[in-house]
Amino acid sequence: METSGKPSTAQIVLLATSSALTAVLYTIYRKKSSHVARLREAKKMPLNPDLKTILDEAPGKCVPYAVIEGVVRSVKETLNSQFVGNCKGVIERLTLKEKKMVWNRTTHIWNDCEKVIHQRTNTVPFDLAPHDDTVPTTVRVVRSLDAAELDLETTYENFHPSQQSLTNVISHFISGERPQGIQETEEMLRLGASMTGVGELVLDNNLVRLQPPKQGLRYFLSRLDYDTLLSKQEGHLRIWRVLTVLFGLTACATLFYLLWRQYVLRKERRKERSLLDEYRKWQSKRLQELHLAEEDLSPTSCTVCLNRERSCVFLECGHVCSCEECYRALPEPKKCPICRATIDRIVPLYNS
Repeated sequence: METSGKPSTAQIVLLATSSALTAVLYTIYRKKSSHVARLREAKKMPLNPDLKTILDEAPGKCVPYAVIEGVVRSVKETLNSQFVGNCKGVIERLTLKEKKMVWNRTTHIWNDCEKVIHQRTNTVPFDLAPHDDTVPTTVRVVRSLDAAELDLETTYENFHPSQQSLTNVISHFISGERPQGIQETEEMLRLGASMTGVGELVLDNNLVRLQPPKQGLRYFLSRLDYDTLLSKQEGHLRIWRVLTVLFGLTACATLFYLLWRQYVLRKERRKERSLLDEYRKWQSKRLQELHLAEEDLSPTSCTVCLNRERSCVFLECGHVCSCEECYRALPEPKKCPICRATIDRIVPLYNS
């Protein structure tokens, strides 16, 4: 804080930034908290012949937010892995990533960096079926790629290193980018994988469909079971809560410090005014004792004895208000007669 009492630029920036981040983080936390609360309240539906009966009796033949657990079964076609034999699934994602090292001009170190240069996702219609093959009930999964937590199983991964030559090494050091190679990855949602779906369950023409829910609710398709999925979302929520509280405390601490400094400065100024008033009263009394008028005093007269010239500078306050004899007569610890600040040392003042 500046001596005038105004907050410094750094303090203003810190307060504004921490307040803005707290507002943004709190908004995200409230949104995620709502999602976790609705996930916790989602109705767990049995994947058995009673499912169609329950949906048929439900309003609109749908459950707005429901949990269904089963195994992945294809409807007609399946996708075959391009790299692994006898590996079939219903979703396949092929990704090519370029890995390189980039020179950081600020920290002067090489940082790892990767960039997706190509990604293709193939999908075919699939159902969620009970673990018991004898139960005929299935649920058709709609718009699976729109789901959150769609964690696919990595079936193939290979790294193709870049060819390095002396010319390439020199050019890489000049450009600040050092290519390492290409990472090739295949991920699949395999047949028979256990899957938890959370979304809207609808009975349409004797077909049960799981589709993205309305009202801004999140659509989940995860290989985790329901309890583990809920615990994971609650863990993420705790992280956002901690960040919100941390930046909120930073904003509150900064604001409290600024207000406290303003209070201290106001208190010091009131004290200075009070001391100045006392000094003026004492000076007036002293003038009466000396039978002098105020206009008869020299501007450079000592404020203590009113007789001799001022001859020293008090440090660290910087006041020039006393002669050296009166300074020596001040009681210990010596304090400035004007502001009552402790006198660390004096500097002789020579008038020419």
